[in-house]
Amino acid sequence: MNRRDVMKTALVGTGLLPGLGLAAMPAKAPRRPRTFLLVHGAWHNALHWTRVAEALTSKGHQVVAIDLPGHGLNARFPTSYLTGDAARFKEERSPLADVTLDDCADAVVAALEKLQGGPKPVLVGHSAGGTVITRAAEKAPHLIGRLVYLSAYVPLRLQSASGYGALPEAHTPYSASLFIGDAAKLGAVRINPRGDAAYREALRAGFYHDVDEAAFLPFALTLTPDIPVSLWIGKVGATKERWGRIPRSYLRCAQDRALAPALQDLMIREADAFTPGNAFTVDTLDTSHSPFASQPQKLATLMDGLR
Repeated sequence: MNRRDVMKTALVGTGLLPGLGLAAMPAKAPRRPRTFLLVHGAWHNALHWTRVAEALTSKGHQVVAIDLPGHGLNARFPTSYLTGDAARFKEERSPLADVTLDDCADAVVAALEKLQGGPKPVLVGHSAGGTVITRAAEKAPHLIGRLVYLSAYVPLRLQSASGYGALPEAHTPYSASLFIGDAAKLGAVRINPRGDAAYREALRAGFYHDVDEAAFLPFALTLTPDIPVSLWIGKVGATKERWGRIPRSYLRCAQDRALAPALQDLMIREADAFTPGNAFTVDTLDTSHSPFASQPQKLATLMDGLR
């Protein structure tokens, strides 16, 4: 066996496959093994899905998690973030300013295309990833077996996440103070995962309040500071004929301080009114915005039950 064959065997054995981020092959066959494509939310990356991916693969499913453009191993950083220049960090334009919602949706479609050949994949989006999977589903509904929104944006009537973020139902007292600078000028919605202890605690309280600091830090310190502003203001253009024909599920997070339950419920109602013949199935997790950190096994069990 040559070196290339040895490396290929090692990668398959660990479940780490090049080109699609985190992936794992089924350990045992369930009644209906599925392929899950996991799309992270703002500032996160494929790594944050690790515990959910492990739980799903232990149930016999294939799991792939991708890094969206500008996130994870695709991240690009403001110089001021690296130097710790706080004043400049508030003003420096993001290197991700030109990344568009369509760029991110196209990355999802490209991953879906690589997963064809068996049952159509289940496409899962968390938080701002809901905007991305909605746009991807409109582009390529034929590639998707089911859409799953995990405390995620479903921007139909108002078309963009920012439209829903401005509603009274979106208000919480936790996350607004975390944002840095003017998103329009920066070309990004910016946070500072390398902030001081008080800032990190505010970040935990807003997004991860049901895990303690020790459990939170590995998640926090693998965040990146910028999400392209297009993911916040870009219009998804969902139609009944394309997005609306795909079976879909919503996994609510009842203690969410980032995407308020009232807003989750509003978007569910609007989506069901948009396609009354194809309503959401809805389940609820009693968690913060980040059940992949606090209750990955329960989250995986709900996902496993989606048929």
